[in-house]
Amino acid sequence: MANHINRVAIVGSGFVGSTYAYALINQEITEELVLIDLNGKKADGDAMDLNHGMLFSPSPTKVWQGDYSDCKDADIVCIAASVSQSEEETRLTVVEKNTEIAKGVVEKVMESGFDGIFLVVSNPVDIITYATWKFSGLSKERVIGSGTSLDTARLTFLLGEYFNVDSRNINGYIIGEHGDSQLAAYSTATIGGKPILDFVDANSQYSREDLEKIAVNVRDAAYQVWDRKGATYFGIGMCLARITKAILRNENSILPVSAYLDGEYGFHDVYAGVPAIINREGVREIVEMDIDEIEKERLVSSINVLKTTMEALFIK
Repeated sequence: MANHINRVAIVGSGFVGSTYAYALINQEITEELVLIDLNGKKADGDAMDLNHGMLFSPSPTKVWQGDYSDCKDADIVCIAASVSQSEEETRLTVVEKNTEIAKGVVEKVMESGFDGIFLVVSNPVDIITYATWKFSGLSKERVIGSGTSLDTARLTFLLGEYFNVDSRNINGYIIGEHGDSQLAAYSTATIGGKPILDFVDANSQYSREDLEKIAVNVRDAAYQVWDRKGATYFGIGMCLARITKAILRNENSILPVSAYLDGEYGFHDVYAGVPAIINREGVREIVEMDIDEIEKERLVSSINVLKTTMEALFIK
């Protein structure tokens, strides 16, 4: 029996899509990579550029500028196509245009006979992931958004700086909307296995007020990056690569993605950023953390932001 050849198709060869492609190649995550874009010339240029550097990658990846027919044999199709969000806008203000873009993309992908996993990054990612699930007809487990993965990475990085500890030894999550209503679940966060709140309360050089400032900086990080360079793409490209690796290698890793809530945390019929076990089938299981009452209230507010936006729009 022939070995399975992993294929990832990226729809949208802009900053995020091309950076994701670059991360996939440098981390040796997939054997085949297809770039699809309305601007075929740009996608072809990206494919050429990536191929020219293949000598220096860990192992060769077959990369080409393709079309929707190439999605038929893809294990993952990433939707990165979207209108640009300006510095003055929130992720929610581009929702109508990006929903229409996603609808067109999903219809073309499904017409190819695609039967894999959708990985959505277009903003507002929770709502576009919900729309992708509705438009595709796939099971909820096989439609995943990047969710709060980047926000969580930002949180652990800043906490690592604050405590002067390797951020990989910090376990904590941003949950809810990938946007302005998100929240840091500090009540369940740990540093070296010890609850962060206990660690802070036992050391006079740290404070809970500082933790809240860090959470605000995480929330506003995208705006800060936009102010400096006009877009964010390195961090999210690496986050997408991490999620892809968990899927293709059947890792059963816990990652904070945008997943469908069907009773978890008390919510129904909505996608939001929560820790979930990710493997070859997509979302194996959502991990329900025992967050405190204040965080529960904030999570309700965050979910209501998403539901209100969806109800004013489309698909129910």
